[in-house]
Amino acid sequence: MLIIREISSKRDKKKFFKFVIDLYKGNKYFVPIMIADELEEFDPKRNGAFSYSECKMFLAERNGKVVGRVAAILNKAYNTKINGKQLRFSRFDFIDDYVVSQKLFDAVVSWAKELRMEEIIGPIGFSDLDKQGMLIEGFDELDMYVTTYNYPYYIKHIEKLGLSKKVDWVEYQITIPTVVDERLCNIADMAMERYGYRILEFNKMRQAKKYITEAMEVLNEAFEKLFGVVWLSKKQMLDYSKVLMMVGNPDYISVVLNKEGKIIGYGFMAPSISRAIQQSKGKLLPFGIFRILRDLKKSKTIDLYSIGVKLEYQNRGVNAIILRKGLQGAIKNNMKICETGPELEDNIEVQSQWKFFERRQHRRRRCYTISI
Repeated sequence: MLIIREISSKRDKKKFFKFVIDLYKGNKYFVPIMIADELEEFDPKRNGAFSYSECKMFLAERNGKVVGRVAAILNKAYNTKINGKQLRFSRFDFIDDYVVSQKLFDAVVSWAKELRMEEIIGPIGFSDLDKQGMLIEGFDELDMYVTTYNYPYYIKHIEKLGLSKKVDWVEYQITIPTVVDERLCNIADMAMERYGYRILEFNKMRQAKKYITEAMEVLNEAFEKLFGVVWLSKKQMLDYSKVLMMVGNPDYISVVLNKEGKIIGYGFMAPSISRAIQQSKGKLLPFGIFRILRDLKKSKTIDLYSIGVKLEYQNRGVNAIILRKGLQGAIKNNMKICETGPELEDNIEVQSQWKFFERRQHRRRRCYTISI
């Protein structure tokens, strides 16, 4: 017998997060999230997004065994921003059984109607820092830690539920050259000379701590107009800064100042920890932390977490300065590949950055929608 139940206890939440690890056991492309990180993400006392959001979590169980899960998120700040009535869904995972996916989605629809919402969208999380989009291309590519993997059968389930495309994100794999492209260097040099920009240099991550936190304010402005984005709370910015401090390397942290000494742009990159997380099966202890530290030193793939430039300084060479700095660090450390992470498919300005590199668009993710 199939049972769908709303959960709230820590014990049930652990079942919620562990289910996906069991579902993808043995899959060489799936990279699990750390269960401790997920517990924090869905804890109203620890995730700053709950200052403007509400959430319900549902488990599907058959004969005492978990066979599916879904979270429903009411992002009140985004609804205010767009003057809309949307409910989001996230962490929608299930066995290949249409009854399971239908009953789970019915629970989301039921809450949406109770709230008098008019649209359901997803998968999309609390904020732009959260995982978003269902994988629809690139099932034979190793996932990033900051994204999510799913089986191809999910697409048929979603379409059978009546959902259709809202937006797509695309991802690129960049081959890191042995030298920085002269054209990129020229753009960076001209911008620095013409506008008086300068880039901060750090020898140790603790020197970058103050500036990383300040740069998060730029993130809010730079991404404000993008789909699904709301301004991050102070706590969210602080938490994200802590993550960057943990995995960061001065060679890949770029902070650009204008001639008045104000931060106008940043670039956050870090060596990939996908293999380490995969081997640790979502657990930091007892050996997960050592695997992560090993990958931070030995990985030949670098993940691009975020690049942001204040609106008034966009298209004025700041991106070139950031890319050159990150690329110089990657070449210095003998990196071979850069993973860009998700970019909205119609964000031509972002994708034009990769014209200087050998690249391939290897993954695509979709946010779906349905009117209710």
